Amino acid sequence: MSAPTRSVLLVEDDDAIADMLREFFERDGYRFLHALTGEEAVERLRIRPVSAVLLDLNLPGIDGVETCRLIRQFTAIPVIMLTARDTEVDKVLGLEMGADDYVTKPFSPRELMARVKAVLRRSEEPPAKPRLLEIDGYEIDGGKRTVKTRSGDVVEPTAKEFDLLWFLAENAGLAMSRGQILEAVWGYEYFGETRTVDVHIRQLRKKIDGVPIETVWGVGYRLGD
Repeated sequence: MSAPTRSVLLVEDDDAIADMLREFFERDGYRFLHALTGEEAVERLRIRPVSAVLLDLNLPGIDGVETCRLIRQFTAIPVIMLTARDTEVDKVLGLEMGADDYVTKPFSPRELMARVKAVLRRSEEPPAKPRLLEIDGYEIDGGKRTVKTRSGDVVEPTAKEFDLLWFLAENAGLAMSRGQILEAVWGYEYFGETRTVDVHIRQLRKKIDGVPIETVWGVGYRLGD
């Protein structure tokens, strides 16, 4: 049985960029969809999910940050932000709204494809056994990619948030540097900076009340054992 066709939704009002990326992704076997506005993208995704979303920050109507926030209300599919802005504030804001990664324009289509393949690989391949890790009363399910809290609530982090939590859980009790986390969770395709790790840690702490992720000053982070 052949593997299902992966699909990407580009949310971008620049037709030239859309045409370029359509040719590039379809040549690699992807089903390519295009939405001109954030409103259109949210409506499409509610009806039919895709493998990943490529989301421009500057859009007519609601911008990319608000679009990402709306998407995250009903799905945890990977979102890669495309932005012409190169300030740390813009990047952090996008990540805080739930984006898994970002690419600054102008970008190489090959770099973007590498980012897409990286987030899809992480989201589609569950961690190796054991598939269930228990840390300080929290159950982290590698198959379902969910977290059950002490109170019994089930939380579904984004793909990248879960990968980060799983890596820390596999190394529970050990202080992991930001560099180690980037290499293990984002992989060699990732071209960003360590600030990204801090943003995802902050998001995990918000989503999973009381999760025992400790800051190890001068080093990185540790998940309590």
